[in-house]
Amino acid sequence: MMALLQLISTHKPSLKPNTNLPPLNPSSNSSALHYHSRCRRRQTNSIRCSASEKHDTNHPKPDDVVELPLFPLPLVLFPGAILPLQIFEFRYRIMMHTLLHTDLRFGVIYSDAASGTAEVGCVGEIVKHERLVDDRFFLICKGQERFRITNLVRTKPYLVAEVSWLEDRPSGDEDVETLATEVENYMKDVIRLSNRLNGKPEKEAQDLRRNLFPTPFSFFVGSTFEGAPREQQALLELVDSAARLKREKETLRNTLNYLTAASAVKDVFPSS
Repeated sequence: MMALLQLISTHKPSLKPNTNLPPLNPSSNSSALHYHSRCRRRQTNSIRCSASEKHDTNHPKPDDVVELPLFPLPLVLFPGAILPLQIFEFRYRIMMHTLLHTDLRFGVIYSDAASGTAEVGCVGEIVKHERLVDDRFFLICKGQERFRITNLVRTKPYLVAEVSWLEDRPSGDEDVETLATEVENYMKDVIRLSNRLNGKPEKEAQDLRRNLFPTPFSFFVGSTFEGAPREQQALLELVDSAARLKREKETLRNTLNYLTAASAVKDVFPSS
C-alpha cells in the first residue's frame, strides 16, 4: 500500500516531550542508523530467520512494569508495522549483541530536536537479522505492544527504561466497525486521486482492511501517514480505537479535499 504523504490535519498533535530523557542528536543518530521504506530483494533473500520466529511471548498485562532498551528515532512505529533497519553505530551494535542473546525486543520511541523524546513508544521485535563482517546489522523488526516510559534506568551505553504497557480502552457505544469502513473508503479515494495526480492508472484499491479488526486497522492506517510523524505520535498515544479512527477519518477527509482541489486545477491547467 502506498504511503499517504504530507497529510493535512486540523488537529494539533498531542506529543509531549519527556524532559527526563536526553534529546536526540539528529546528526549523530543519522550516522547510527538507516531506516528504509522497503528492503531490496537481494537483502531480504539473504537475511536469516532469527529465533524470534519460534519465540512465543505471552501478551503483557497493562499493570506489568519491565525494563526495556530504547532506540530513539525520528519515526513512529505502530503495532503490526514492519521496520527495516541498518545499524552501525557502536552503542547500538552493543545493544543488538545483547538482544540477539535475550528476547529480541527493544522500544522504539519518536524523538526529534524540536519536540524532544516522547513518553509513549512501541516495542520492536527482531524477526529477521543479518550480521555483516564489519559488525553492522541488517534487521527486520515488527511492531508489537505499545508502552509508556515510567522511569529512566540508565543512559549509557544506550537508554534503558522501566515501561508500563498501554492498551486501548473499550470504545463504549461507538460503532467502530462503521468507522473502520468509512476510514477505508476515504483511504481508497485518497489513493485513487493521488494516482491520478501522479499520472498513474486510477484503479481502485482493493481490501485495505485485509480482515483486520478495527483496532489493528487503526494502527495500520496510522502507519501510512508517513511524512507526518507528530500526527502519527498523537495517534499512537490515543487509548481509544474509535477516537483514533475518527482522527484518521478527519485527516483523510482533509487530504481528499486538498487532492480534489488539486485535481480540478490540473484539469483546468493541464500543463501546470
